[in-house]
Amino acid sequence: MITRQDLINQIERYQPFNEQEEADKFLILQWIRENDNAFLRENTVAHMTASAWVVNKDRSKVLMVYHNIYDSWSWLGGHADGETDLLAVALREVKEEAGISYVRPVSEEIFSLESLTVDGHVKKGKYVSSHLHLNVTYLLEADCEEAVSIKADENSGVAWFSPEEALKKSTEPWFVERVYAKLIEKTKKERCQ
Repeated sequence: MITRQDLINQIERYQPFNEQEEADKFLILQWIRENDNAFLRENTVAHMTASAWVVNKDRSKVLMVYHNIYDSWSWLGGHADGETDLLAVALREVKEEAGISYVRPVSEEIFSLESLTVDGHVKKGKYVSSHLHLNVTYLLEADCEEAVSIKADENSGVAWFSPEEALKKSTEPWFVERVYAKLIEKTKKERCQ
């Protein structure tokens, strides 16, 4: 069981990859420490989320979903909804969003950190104001031969792409330039270790 303090300790130990992660690490730690409801969507300013950068065994493919709200191919993940074990959240979200049963962490350590802006949108018939997702990302591995399926209320496509294709498929420039390109670079470095 990963407690709030355990997660804080993990984030404190995490070595930022770049200036974006350095700034976002500070923001995330400050937000968790100062907000009792940082892990709940009821905090309408910012709340914790977990994402998964899902790769196949030889790291030649990345699993993406076509996200209905963002109208773009994107990584997988979701809200903490009160859970402080964000690796468990990331694993659960991959299984739910892609319909796969076998997915495992390459490492239980944090793979990256991001503060992500979410534009106002309608979800389940209700307007959700613009807010921040304070995000912890994990590197996960799955079998690209396993059958996938969509989660109709969230996505309308699930597919494996080469890292280069993944960058081209996403229509969100900030994610392509700042997040996915970073994750691809980090995955290549992880593979060489």
